[in-house]
Amino acid sequence: MAIELRHLRFAVAAAHYGSFRRAAEALGVKQSSLSRLMRQMEERLGVTVFERSSSGVRLTPAGVEILRTSRHLVDGLEDMVASAKAAGRGEAGRLSVGFYTSLSAGNLRASLVEHARRFPQVEIRMIEAARANLLVGLRHAQLDVAIITGEPVDREGRTMALWSERIMVVLPESHPLATNEIVYWTDLRSESFLLSRRDPGPELRDILLAKLASPKVVGQDVSRESIMGLVGAGFGVSLICEAGIGASHAGVVYRDLQDGNGPSRINYAAYWRSDNDNAALLNFRKLLEERYPLPSS
Repeated sequence: MAIELRHLRFAVAAAHYGSFRRAAEALGVKQSSLSRLMRQMEERLGVTVFERSSSGVRLTPAGVEILRTSRHLVDGLEDMVASAKAAGRGEAGRLSVGFYTSLSAGNLRASLVEHARRFPQVEIRMIEAARANLLVGLRHAQLDVAIITGEPVDREGRTMALWSERIMVVLPESHPLATNEIVYWTDLRSESFLLSRRDPGPELRDILLAKLASPKVVGQDVSRESIMGLVGAGFGVSLICEAGIGASHAGVVYRDLQDGNGPSRINYAAYWRSDNDNAALLNFRKLLEERYPLPSS
């Protein structure tokens, strides 16, 4: 007949306390129940595990060998059960987050740091990709959540409006406007704008076209970091979301960009699948709701 996990758990406790009575008290069971199970285990194994006396119990040589393995089995199974329960509560496991904003500063970075503080056992996997690729990743369940610029649009799943960030202008250090604290869109009418063809470059281009009549836009199929290098070398100016200003790039300065109504901003939203039952995602969404609540009516 099979040895059950409870046999091993009770035997480990009895060996630890050297007493069936104290082991039973620690486990919250009756001493008679523990004693009966230990006798049952010995019958099933065909060996005596404990020597019993009026002063307590101690392991026989056979019991020492059995308990050496039993401790590892019990600890391993209890760790497995604890990990499974933690994963069910979203306190362990994995969370895949898609994005195309910068992580050098800003709200996404702050949210990830706070999530890691609250749920240190959750492994966060970051995927940086274009908007279209992120949405495909969500559709194919390769991502748990995607953080995307723009107003939320329901795409066969769930969405949440998050934060907004200022749009900053990136200038060479030697540029005449670099001494200004605030730069206005109208100050940039004669500038050449270097924008990446990669996200969020196209959205920044749309904002630029809405703010200026016929601006000179030079599209570059390079990363944000390479755009910063070109600006620093004097090839033009650029636009960046506020989250990107935490990174240091040689030869450039960031300035607040405004029009007559104040700073220009770009919105962010979270997207996820409605059938995603990952508990870690639920906790991440709760954190986002807590940090970025919807404005009251």
